Amino acid sequence: MKKLLTLLIFAGIPVAYADLNHSIMSTVKIEALSAATSADKVGSSYSISGNNVATVDSNDAASIGGFGTVSDGVPALTVVSASQSTSGDAFSFSQSYLEGDVTPTSEATVGEIPNFSDITSSAAASVGTAAIGLDNHSITLTPGTGTGITLTGQFVTDLTID
Repeated sequence: MKKLLTLLIFAGIPVAYADLNHSIMSTVKIEALSAATSADKVGSSYSISGNNVATVDSNDAASIGGFGTVSDGVPALTVVSASQSTSGDAFSFSQSYLEGDVTPTSEATVGEIPNFSDITSSAAASVGTAAIGLDNHSITLTPGTGTGITLTGQFVTDLTID
């Protein structure tokens, strides 16, 4: 073959020598999501602020209120009352309390929603009548009655000339 190519080159005949590769590939895929739950437990918070006020808590201890005894993961609130220190003077007083979520005594049961404030939950996928098909590079994707599924079909052709 090399002798023939050399002869053709010297004879002035143009010669082309190249490798040619060609491939065809088809793929199909069906994915089903599993059941999942994400829960965030909200904690308790307490805030108080004031100016030119006298405060007394529920224990008459003349102290600033706040969290008391913790029960099931939630602290009790010590209530604060305020009165104007000097009549006629400007004053301000504010307090806020956010009661957090109770700490559960056992893990959540499948299918039940725990007692948390921030929950995201999704059921397991159901393929239902969803179907995929691949026949001689002909791809068929049928979503049908499926929920929580992803159907993917791919056809790739590759041509390489070196």
